[in-house]
Amino acid sequence: MATEAREDGKFLSRKMMARCSGHCHKNRNSVVQPLLTDLYQITMAYAYWKSGKTEDQSVFDLFFRTNPFQGEFTIFAGLEECLKFLENFHYSDGDIEYLRQTLPDGIEDEFFEYLSHLTAKDVIMYAIEEGSVVFPRVPLIKVEGPLIVVQLLETTLLTLVNYASLMATNAARYRMVAGKNIKLLEFGLRRAQGPDGGLSASKYSYVGGFDGTSNVLAGKLFDIPVKGTHAHAYITSFTGFSELKTRTLRHKVTGIPQDLLELSIRHRDALSEVLDISTEESSEGELAAMVSFAIAFPDGFMALVDTYDVKRSGLLNFCAVALALNDQGYRAIGIRIDSGDLAYLSCLARQTFEQVSARFRIPWFNTLTIVASNDINEDTIISLNEQGHKIDCFGIGTHLVTCQRQPALGCVYKLVEINSQARIKLSQDVEKVTMPGSKNAFRLFGADGHALIDLMQKVSEPPPEVGQKVLCRHPFQESKRAYVIPTRVECLYKVYWRDGRICQSLPGLDQVRDRVQASLKTVRNDHKRTLNPTPYKVAVSDHLYNFIHDLWLQNAPIGELS
Repeated sequence: MATEAREDGKFLSRKMMARCSGHCHKNRNSVVQPLLTDLYQITMAYAYWKSGKTEDQSVFDLFFRTNPFQGEFTIFAGLEECLKFLENFHYSDGDIEYLRQTLPDGIEDEFFEYLSHLTAKDVIMYAIEEGSVVFPRVPLIKVEGPLIVVQLLETTLLTLVNYASLMATNAARYRMVAGKNIKLLEFGLRRAQGPDGGLSASKYSYVGGFDGTSNVLAGKLFDIPVKGTHAHAYITSFTGFSELKTRTLRHKVTGIPQDLLELSIRHRDALSEVLDISTEESSEGELAAMVSFAIAFPDGFMALVDTYDVKRSGLLNFCAVALALNDQGYRAIGIRIDSGDLAYLSCLARQTFEQVSARFRIPWFNTLTIVASNDINEDTIISLNEQGHKIDCFGIGTHLVTCQRQPALGCVYKLVEINSQARIKLSQDVEKVTMPGSKNAFRLFGADGHALIDLMQKVSEPPPEVGQKVLCRHPFQESKRAYVIPTRVECLYKVYWRDGRICQSLPGLDQVRDRVQASLKTVRNDHKRTLNPTPYKVAVSDHLYNFIHDLWLQNAPIGELS
């Protein structure tokens, strides 16, 4: 924790003060506001208003149809941001003036007056807990309230949930393939889709299981651990020993200064014989740069070793500086490799550290950290695992933050009930037929403790009970049905917003992160595997099945043959 500063007789850490100043009014993004929407939402609102539908009550479901990344699970994220949006939902005078100038001519002044008084106080929002594993068709969020208001929420809620859930899911998949003992760092800000995309990527990669980020602002706003060393530019900025302006470093305990460059050169000569590498092949500029960085950060020395040649220069120079630091009472952290054959080079580095540890009798040298970056994706990690790599930490950027395997989740927001009357959207594509009416959702667990099936019911139905047989049906395929006797039943929805306020205590980011891993443990491994995962079953009750198909027949046009 940062050094504490006294204020009015109380202690408040500088880290906390910095995090809570400036940007951090509830960490709310000022861009997220009612005008962050599609124009047709507001033109529809006017048409509803003109049609006298201001008192109509509606229910909308926010859900997705297919799991991303050819997988069979998704992580739900973005709920807290949705609730902040509801808290602050209000059209300012400037918003109203802009809409007057932008909307088509002829819109009545009374409509703008109506908009100026709109808030989300009459809205009720149900949702699954943020950080939960979720599946297609089951609404993540259910919104009830005045039709016009709930319609106006659509685009903003979708943009807050779609990328957040996609990003958290992508990160969770990286965490699974890397394994629990490997550190994962998000390095994607420079490649993200703009600054907001970069911040969201840092936040939700942490939620999904990453250990830290290079993004300093994300660290401040969300209290995510921030990590970083230096770029190749730092190494190439030195060409020789003469450029070192500062060469001495005081001993950590005794305070006695020593010339760190001289110590490093002496160790490099000794290492040359141990590692069978000629000092003439190693770069003096690289050694000078590493000495300089070690003097600046003696307790946090980690260096890039691939600027010139990992085997013939980078590892030799790093080990020399690390041994010199050891002489002065400090421990180096490790290396980063940003190019080349990562499996081979990581094994070479680990072997080198073991040789140095044995030769100089320094046990901790064995455990130096090896970080790998260089355009890593999920398949890269799987391949490296098969090759027996010795990497301790992956720094992942482009493929993580841009979700290159699938750039969008595809959440939708559909009207399912108005004025207590169920509504259904039909389509020749059965996957696009909506589940009508206000629904509850339950997760049923088997005897082994794993989730068996998600079951949707009409809200009027009694919930399933432990030990009681439940008929679960595929929503559209009549022959697909099964009885389930659950050993545990989890109601998926909680009321998060009612009477104009958040009505659940919201977890911190670390708690959401823990929720992701706990929720994933309830899902069988065959649902989570990367190759040909088993689809997880989502079902409807017998009553809801019959209701859907009756409503389908009522609304589908009857063809005529001639």
